[in-house]
Amino acid sequence: MSAPGPSAILIAGPTASGKSALAIRLAQRLGGCVVNADSMQVYKDLRVLSARPTKAEEEAAPHLLFGHVDGSVNYSVGRWLTDAAAVLERLRGEGRLPIFTGGTGMYFKGLLRGLSDIPPVPEEVRAKVRAEAEGLDPATLHARLASRDPLTAARLRPSDPQRILRALEVFEATGRGLSAFQGARTPGLLDPAKCLCLFLAPERAALYQRIDARFDVMMAEGALEEVRALAARGLDPALPVMRAHGVPGMVAYLRGEASLAETIQKGKTDTRHYSKRQFTFIRHQLPEFVWAAPEAAEQAVNAMLDF
Repeated sequence: MSAPGPSAILIAGPTASGKSALAIRLAQRLGGCVVNADSMQVYKDLRVLSARPTKAEEEAAPHLLFGHVDGSVNYSVGRWLTDAAAVLERLRGEGRLPIFTGGTGMYFKGLLRGLSDIPPVPEEVRAKVRAEAEGLDPATLHARLASRDPLTAARLRPSDPQRILRALEVFEATGRGLSAFQGARTPGLLDPAKCLCLFLAPERAALYQRIDARFDVMMAEGALEEVRALAARGLDPALPVMRAHGVPGMVAYLRGEASLAETIQKGKTDTRHYSKRQFTFIRHQLPEFVWAAPEAAEQAVNAMLDF
């Protein structure tokens, strides 16, 4: 008797590495559904700038959790895991193979390892912290966190306002630092031993060329107009959607604070830096992922499916 197939396929990788195309091919071949595991592709506001699958690609295979969140929502890993749990239940009922694909390492870590069991932050507490933080730069927010929760502050970059605000919210709601909750974890949704986990690892120089080329294509396809519409909503600049690669630079351009050439270069540079962090996260946090060059990815999947 042949061994049962994997309970899910997980395809991670840096931006512009070819994850989506591979996921679609596998979904067509294996009767699967492509499930988004990218924290920016959840937002309906950012189809172009987040490089969400095109309508033609979405029609080529079933897709879920793409563009289902409004930009005004402070979407989190925890909320994504709740959505992913519902998707897994649905796909199991339909007999479809879940194929999670994206570039957000924390989504994959949550799937396989669960999350720290942090109490939910009441909405009124979240609103209070956000109101007090309005207009303050990330360094000032980091100093505020350091005075209240120095252990967590020491682990966070002063240039990461989203995580700093999250830590401030937890402290305000519980009186305890995030580090106090690191031991207890909710269980993961998937068993790593029953999953096929693949990380697409392009050669760096080629990857950077693809990142630059794709950013140029996104600009040609309306990324600036997309950000113009987003900026017109007057959303909190600390929201995740407002921190997406390319958004802050384009907002600065629309305000007359930078040239278009500077804006494009900043978008490309920020994306390159992010791709480096994606490599680092998988290497240190998710060792169960098998690394493969994009051109050899399908052969790697075939070999893994034979386990």
